[in-house]
Amino acid sequence: MPVINRIAEFHPEMTAWRRDFHEHPELGFEEVRTAGIVAAKLREFGCDEVVTGLARTGVVGVIRGQGASSRAVGFRADMDALPIEEQTGKPYASKTPGKMHACGHDGHTTMLLGAAKYLAETRNFDGTVYLVFQPAEENLAGGEVMVKEGLFDRFPMDRIFGLHNWPGAPEGVFLHAPGPVMAAVANLEARITGRGAHGAMPHNGVDPILIASHVVTALQSIVARNVNPLEAGVVTIAHMEGGHTFNVIPESVALRGTARWFLPEVGDLLEGKFKAIVTGIASAMGATAECSFTRAYPATVNEAESTGIAARAAAAVVGEARARPLPQPTMGGEDFSFMLNEKPGAYLFLGGGTGEGDAMVHHPRYDFNDAILPIGASWFATLAETVLRRG
Repeated sequence: MPVINRIAEFHPEMTAWRRDFHEHPELGFEEVRTAGIVAAKLREFGCDEVVTGLARTGVVGVIRGQGASSRAVGFRADMDALPIEEQTGKPYASKTPGKMHACGHDGHTTMLLGAAKYLAETRNFDGTVYLVFQPAEENLAGGEVMVKEGLFDRFPMDRIFGLHNWPGAPEGVFLHAPGPVMAAVANLEARITGRGAHGAMPHNGVDPILIASHVVTALQSIVARNVNPLEAGVVTIAHMEGGHTFNVIPESVALRGTARWFLPEVGDLLEGKFKAIVTGIASAMGATAECSFTRAYPATVNEAESTGIAARAAAAVVGEARARPLPQPTMGGEDFSFMLNEKPGAYLFLGGGTGEGDAMVHHPRYDFNDAILPIGASWFATLAETVLRRG
């Protein structure tokens, strides 16, 4: 069963939806226009219910199939954009300065809308499909907010599935794996306070820039010399801020970064070592330090049975040879993890690479590959007809 013919028929329509979303990006919990269009289209398609306002701008569509089964399955797509200045030069590039769909959520939303249109027309399943359009995946944990606001109480699904486009894999190739597929995430912050001085008289001060430089270097020893080499961990300092001019040693320096891991004990180790290194080096060099290790997202862990179901649906759409095991998990984070902590389910990757030097997600020259829109939509639709098979 390749791409569903009916979905292929409205591929141009889906492309137009996607490019419209791309032109009008909205950040987390600000997806008012996007959510409004999603809700309007779900009503237009004939969904039995359309619920808005969950997690502020979230939308849930409900489609009931033929038969009286109490079974239910959920599909999730994220809607938010990123605070990035677009550099694609595309005719449908972002019209909002400083914001762009640099992660493909415009495509994820469109694929689930395509599946909704098909499923509302055909209803060739026995049970209920819940279409979850989630806000604020990027750093704001909109998935966690939806769960806390009663997503699974109001919409009692048995399993939930999602996917992410992946420019690093060939166009139309699905990647799947049971167990961890994306890492747990923590946000790191530190402020090192010394004593300011004239840049030509450093002996009169306590230089927080020098101390921060030692801290950044020492933090790289955490994974290199403390984490089992067969396990995974990342500590990255991505932002350093301090000082304002050429010849003044500042009073303080701020550091910000991220930590990633899969095993809970590795997360605990990263937290303990991060705090010890920051405060210990600062103290040893005559400064003080405040730091925080704020856990943001847990690891995204696929349930084995659901992964098998999702992989078979992928093979039905693109063929066995193009539904492949994920070679290794990614250290990226994903708040779909909060949903998988509550319900069995699986998260797959769908390749969008064209082989022409595609920019990776979160890059200002990234663009979603519209050729995979009917593939993703067909996967969602095939899952519904598989999990909720009639008879």
